Amino acid sequence: MASGGPAAVDGEDKGGLRPALSGLTTRGRSFLAAGVAAAICAFVLGQSNLLQVGFLLIALPLICVAALYHTRYRVAGSRRLSPARVPAGSEARVHLRMDNVTRMPTGLLMLQDHVPYVLGPRPRFVLDRVEPGGRREVSYRVRSDLRGRYPLGPLQLRLSDPFGMCELTRSFSAFDTLTVVPRTEPLPPVRLAGESPAYGDGRQRSQALAGEDDVIPRGYRHGDDLRRVHWRSTARYGELMVRREEQPQRARCTVLLDTRRSAYHGAGPDSAFEWAVSGAASALVHMLERGFAVRLLTDTGSSVPGEGADGYAGATQGAADSAGLLMDTLAVVDHSDTHGLSGAYEVLRGGEGLLVAFFGDLDEEQTAVVARMRQRSGVAVAFVLDSNGWAQGMGPANPVEERLRRLREAGWTALAVPPGAALPELWRQAARQRSESAVTGGPGFTGGWS
Repeated sequence: MASGGPAAVDGEDKGGLRPALSGLTTRGRSFLAAGVAAAICAFVLGQSNLLQVGFLLIALPLICVAALYHTRYRVAGSRRLSPARVPAGSEARVHLRMDNVTRMPTGLLMLQDHVPYVLGPRPRFVLDRVEPGGRREVSYRVRSDLRGRYPLGPLQLRLSDPFGMCELTRSFSAFDTLTVVPRTEPLPPVRLAGESPAYGDGRQRSQALAGEDDVIPRGYRHGDDLRRVHWRSTARYGELMVRREEQPQRARCTVLLDTRRSAYHGAGPDSAFEWAVSGAASALVHMLERGFAVRLLTDTGSSVPGEGADGYAGATQGAADSAGLLMDTLAVVDHSDTHGLSGAYEVLRGGEGLLVAFFGDLDEEQTAVVARMRQRSGVAVAFVLDSNGWAQGMGPANPVEERLRRLREAGWTALAVPPGAALPELWRQAARQRSESAVTGGPGFTGGWS
């Protein structure tokens, strides 16, 4: 739950009464025009009583303007989002709060919040009299099928006098941002090659030190095995020291997202590109939950900034925090203007661990680049979307199978993604395909899913 700080409307208007006069309603302008007309007629006809009526008609809207001008800066407003990060297609609730910070009651207040068109209609509320020191709370719902970051605000307050002669609109300064992240699907817990069942899913164990001369000991703790006592350090420090135990080291996973504009056709929440973004998000969350250090990589060779070493997330912070940062990145990811995957190929290095890739259309040249990526990774799984089939509502065409065959020969576990496919089922198919390759010794098999 996120909150936007209070935004008080206070201070004098440097523009004088002129902005206030612009807030005259149709009724107020009619009274003013009628008063001027009555005053002119009184001078022409010599009717003093009519002149008094004209002055009264002129004075009433001006008095309302003056009264409203001196009381409009007497409220404070705040906004709170629940939650501030929401999956596409889900609803978030926005809570608005108005506080009367004066010793005088307010009149009729009309509240309006500015929201982007994709989140729904602009919310409007009418608040009756607010007692001195009182507050009013209202809320509304927003929903978007399109991921992105959407600003909320500014909050506008429209003040009106009891006679409806004048309305003044003033804006608060506080803004908030609603982040709509891609939808994710829970994936089945398929075991991967290289996992160590003795230390969680996806973790490997390695010695923290290379040799006797590189030992960095620590102080003895109750329960430590005496066989790990490091006598040389004990003599140096004058207290019992032991060798450090083996340190857990997280297995790594790279999720590659192909964002090339030329690789996808169609747009909207049900397009092939949005499926690929959602699939990448699901894979990232799944691998983080299994204890992997993950990295999000795009075809341009860029990864999520601000993460751990080499762009990996999850090694130095909780899985929930890492997933939140990655989801924020995927919420605003867009098409790139690159035409190839060489940028991602250059970033990949040997022994990178698991590689899960989501590709759009692959031509002959890019298929060859992807095939070489397998040599720079361990287990590699590719989901290839035929965006032409998605745009036409048809299944993958024959050329997709030819590209998949070449990737499988290079050692990839490659699957075609038909329109509307469910990623959990494709995830299981990938596991079965690796198992069959292990049994039959398929082309390019070097270990895989089990």
